[in-house]
Amino acid sequence: MSFARRIVFGSNPRRTAVRLLVLIAISAVTFTWVLLPVRTQGISMQPTYQSGSLRFVNKLSYMSRGPARGDIVAIKLAGTRVVYVKRVIGLPGERLRIAEGQVFINDAPLVEPYVQHRRPWELPEVAMGTDEYFVVGDNRGMELRDHTLGRTDLSRIVGRVVF
Repeated sequence: MSFARRIVFGSNPRRTAVRLLVLIAISAVTFTWVLLPVRTQGISMQPTYQSGSLRFVNKLSYMSRGPARGDIVAIKLAGTRVVYVKRVIGLPGERLRIAEGQVFINDAPLVEPYVQHRRPWELPEVAMGTDEYFVVGDNRGMELRDHTLGRTDLSRIVGRVVF
């Protein structure tokens, strides 16, 4: 066996081929049913995520329970290829409002250590339905009109951003 061929295929080409096929099968299963790679775009999740960073969404994370407050989730817009990445701050059945930049859940202020800059946003009270979550980005230094936020149904949440 030539030196170049041995470098590419190893000392046992059959074993190398089997390993390659197993790797391809595991990757196909993982990236079809378990992990969804997403590239963040925009500044709405700063400083938590920078624009252009690659993240993975665990599509199985909410099989047995719904999202928790503080989870960062991917929300599908047009299939699972176009998603928003936002943080869950309101849960089903809760009332949420924003006054002077402070989020209130059922009239109690929400502690948000991940928010570094706040503008004096004003949002009248909204009540979440039985399968609705309220999502918003971490960059609250943006103008409210430049931010995409609000209620989303559980059926639109693809999964939890894990890393």
